[in-house]
Amino acid sequence: MTSGISSLASTASTSGTASSSGNATEIASNFTQFLTLLTTQLKNQNPLDPMDTNQFTQQLVQFAGVEQQLKTNDRLDSILTASQSASSATATSYIGKTITASGTSSQLSDGAAAWTLTPARAASKAVITILDSNNNVVATQTTSLAAGAQTYTWNGKTSAGLTAPDGAYSIKVAATDATGSTVAVDTSLSGTVDEVDLSGSAPVLLIGQQKVPLSSVQTIGLSTSGA
Repeated sequence: MTSGISSLASTASTSGTASSSGNATEIASNFTQFLTLLTTQLKNQNPLDPMDTNQFTQQLVQFAGVEQQLKTNDRLDSILTASQSASSATATSYIGKTITASGTSSQLSDGAAAWTLTPARAASKAVITILDSNNNVVATQTTSLAAGAQTYTWNGKTSAGLTAPDGAYSIKVAATDATGSTVAVDTSLSGTVDEVDLSGSAPVLLIGQQKVPLSSVQTIGLSTSGA
């Protein structure tokens, strides 16, 4: 009986560290079994040979530990929910505001991800590299860039011709002019936030068709449209 209770307590404690809804259900189930076994043990112990005090104390400590783990999981879920709500509320407050964001990151969805590229002058050769969230190169392209701001759109195809999964990607640009001199390319993005996409795990701001992660915002100002 004692080993069964110890096993349940150990399993519940291990499962609880994952802090997910599935594991929380498993802990609750183990907790119920633990309580049932402990109660049954107390009811059926031999009055002439009662349970060792040290064993009983150890089981009570395990009982309290499992109960605390359940409460911890509930609190973590509450904190996560509150954090997501706060993030969503913050993101929606950007609607109508003019922002400047680090344009190295963009969201790939529906087969497209876009960046604003502004070379210091015309570049006859620009090697564009697309990296995933782990900084692994997924695609490269060599093109030319005119002077001034322009939109570069990636179709989501990797160098191997496969379709990359939706998510966050970053861009690197190595550009040179006709003489072979390096051309600086600015990837920052400025514009008015039209809407906010809350369908993913993190809010994404939309400036026209370009998607900007909330974490990329550098400055915020009032919209000048209609002024």
